[in-house]
Amino acid sequence: MRVTRATVEAVAGLTARWFGAVEDGTVLSAVGVWPLLAFLADGADRAARAELAEAVGLSADRAAPAARELLEALRALRGFDAALGLWTDRTLELRAEWESGLPADTHGVLTGNESTDRGALDAWAQKRTGGLLDRMPVALTEDTELVLASALALRTEWLRPFEEWPVTPEQGPWQDRTLLGLRRESSLLDRVAVADTPEGSVTELRVLGTNGIDVRVLLGEERMTPAGVLRAGVDVLLGRHPSVNGTRLPFGDVGPGLRVRRVRRVNPQPPTLEVTTVAYDMTAHHDLLARHRLFGLTAARDSTRAHFPGISGSPLAIGSARQSATARFGALGFRAAAVTAFAAFAAFAAFAGGMPERRYVTTTVEADFDRPFGFLAVHRTSRLVLAAGWVTEPVPHPEYEDEDEYAHIEDATHT
Repeated sequence: MRVTRATVEAVAGLTARWFGAVEDGTVLSAVGVWPLLAFLADGADRAARAELAEAVGLSADRAAPAARELLEALRALRGFDAALGLWTDRTLELRAEWESGLPADTHGVLTGNESTDRGALDAWAQKRTGGLLDRMPVALTEDTELVLASALALRTEWLRPFEEWPVTPEQGPWQDRTLLGLRRESSLLDRVAVADTPEGSVTELRVLGTNGIDVRVLLGEERMTPAGVLRAGVDVLLGRHPSVNGTRLPFGDVGPGLRVRRVRRVNPQPPTLEVTTVAYDMTAHHDLLARHRLFGLTAARDSTRAHFPGISGSPLAIGSARQSATARFGALGFRAAAVTAFAAFAAFAAFAGGMPERRYVTTTVEADFDRPFGFLAVHRTSRLVLAAGWVTEPVPHPEYEDEDEYAHIEDATHT
């Protein structure tokens, strides 16, 4: 996967900044937003161009080539599907230079019939995410001139599956709730690590997938905010803060949810990493215009003037920018998808209508994720962040008449 370090850091930076505005459970994908912002920056001028370039983290001249490189790399990634879509009104003429910079076979037509267009866009979103999401998150009106969208879907199976087990935390926000717990043991102590960061101490568990996509589970100190934990996780991912892995940790309580102790065994055994976490299945919807400064859209949403002369000679302003995202973490693997869409309106028409907004002693490392935590889905070698989230509502353990039946629960990622 060939993606420049600058692009990896730019996507990670947008992820961290986005989580700066998050206070509750959610899932999001900055890599779904980033190439769209880059293509818009390429066609923008004046304030809109400067703001979009700042959000992208690259100059506007470099943004579109970097976005094309990123999309090509994502399409080549095992277990990952990426698509870009462009739909325009029949009367809208695009600048040939801008359109030629988009991936091939991306251009469709808006009929002007809201029901027809909505059906076509929703069908595209469903197809491109393998059914994980079934709607295009975009506001359509009779003044919609252009829709630019991305769809991403990723899947991986764990190299070593978890066992499902009922878990009832004894304290914290999930106290006394019976949750669908996931447990496993491993002799690979380096799968867990602790980092001391300016945000606070963070425990990181790496769950490896079979196709080079991993999920990093992040538990911070109880005083830390979701944004603080995810920022720290991104910085550790990019090597900005050192971490100490399980093979080098001292005995005792060494990090959030992490304890190293001596355990007596009947037979001699190697050191063991014992992990307990929970399954989750979550979906979130984001209005990007509600955070227009974060995404460089403050000027671009002003419908009193044109902002994208490099895209079309027709006056355009951004009237809708949204993302829908979902993530499922279960005993056998991980699934995630995101659809992001920007809608541009005829600038002056949009203004007139208003704007939408025992015996043997061994070492055991115990890692318990029994309260809200963050996660990063990451491409292993490039360290590109593909999806991120904050888990506040894990999957409850199913209730059965025969309690022994929990051993036969089908993993949520294989529905």
